[in-house]
Amino acid sequence: MSRSRPGLTFAILALSVGSFATLQSLVVPVLPVIQSDLGTTTAGATWTMTAWLISAAVATPLLGRVGDMVGKRRILILALAAVAIGSVIAAFSPTIGSLIGARIIQGLGGAMFPLAFGIARDELPSNRLASAIGALASIIAIGSGIGTVLAGPLADVLGWRGLFLVPVVFTVTGAILARIFIPESRTRAPGGINPWSAVLLSSWLVALLLPLSTGNQWGWGSPGVIGLFVLAVLLLAAWVIVELRSHSPLVDMRMMRLPAVWSMNAAAVFVGAAMFAVFAFFPRFVQTPTASGYGLGASVSESGLLLLPMLVTMAVTGFASGPLSRWLGFRSQIVYAAAVMGLSSISMALFHATLVQVTVAAGVFGIGLGLVYAAITSVVVQSVPPTQTGIATGMNANLRTIGSAIGAALMTAMVTGATEPSGLPAESGYTEGFLTAGLLAFGAVIVTGVAMLIARPRRTSAAEEIVTTPESPFAESEVALELEPTRAEEPTRDRALEPALR
Repeated sequence: MSRSRPGLTFAILALSVGSFATLQSLVVPVLPVIQSDLGTTTAGATWTMTAWLISAAVATPLLGRVGDMVGKRRILILALAAVAIGSVIAAFSPTIGSLIGARIIQGLGGAMFPLAFGIARDELPSNRLASAIGALASIIAIGSGIGTVLAGPLADVLGWRGLFLVPVVFTVTGAILARIFIPESRTRAPGGINPWSAVLLSSWLVALLLPLSTGNQWGWGSPGVIGLFVLAVLLLAAWVIVELRSHSPLVDMRMMRLPAVWSMNAAAVFVGAAMFAVFAFFPRFVQTPTASGYGLGASVSESGLLLLPMLVTMAVTGFASGPLSRWLGFRSQIVYAAAVMGLSSISMALFHATLVQVTVAAGVFGIGLGLVYAAITSVVVQSVPPTQTGIATGMNANLRTIGSAIGAALMTAMVTGATEPSGLPAESGYTEGFLTAGLLAFGAVIVTGVAMLIARPRRTSAAEEIVTTPESPFAESEVALELEPTRAEEPTRDRALEPALR
């Protein structure tokens, strides 16, 4: 396929990432049913989420990098196939062990996110790329919410096993269409993967995400949780050292030091934490019985419908991010959008006496979330060479996942830490949780603002020059910072672009 059919390419990528994003949250509402049917404990049922999270976290950067090297379409098809195979196994799993194994296989689909951004950069025309990147990023965010909304009605009709068969249709269709209509990548990253880099990256991610996901069950002060956190720090330090010394690093640490990259990675952690705190606990809050004195007594189906305004506003602003960049730069969008997220979270904490109040606050939260999701991804894609797109966006998605785990842990600790005599969570737990989500969103405002000040255009030297890239997907003036090439890379390709500051 040539670039004459960019609309079809985008549709295939949207179908692929949308199917996996929906799968992220599709299982959460039916965990109690899975626990009962398979005769397991709450901890056992929770492992279906933990195993998926860890698998996706490891696969996202590793397979993103492999796609940069051997071909993005090839790895995208493999990721889609993994989701389909894992879904079929999950649907017919006789035990909790086999279901957890199936979820690990499904998690490999996390690589679709960086691969989709890389393919979009390779195949879409420059004048449409900004809008496409923003739209794909917003589809990822929207998919997570749609899974929560659809899980209940679909489970009522299909059962929890049938839920796992729904993504099979979309992933198989996506794989077939990708094989027929998307050409293999012309841009390839040179070199290979240092096996020690891959092992250490996987190890510190597992050591970090495992206690974040299970700390509330094991106890935050337990030796196991503390030991894993310490191990994660040590493995992270070892991984950075190995990458700095590697002739063919998995993640180029010079790229990670660029203000545009490190600030977007930090912002992704804050945004992920704030997003998940609201996404996961908004339905619980509105479902709290009115007898609690603060609950709104919504049913499971009603709580899902109350998320729709948030999903609609996310879609609108996410798709608008690219066109809006002509007047408001992407990093400026992040500052304003994250501030909107923060203010709406604080509003939800302080004003939640009626369904109208919380629904309006959720809708405003979606305005900020859709815009910030799209803008963060756009800055990362714009700021790295084409050969680094997969690994750069993969690491950014990974850090957003880590942020989500942090947000879930903080919110769970606050909500379960204070209970009423009836056993229901106290209102103060939700209030503190939503306030914390607001503060986390403002963290993204701060790191982005600091990076904008650090990277403010200045007088150039021999190592830096102000350029305007004719084929820039964002049609903005950019500061090009030339990096020292590794031995495995071509100097002419090792150039990273920092986005325009507005």
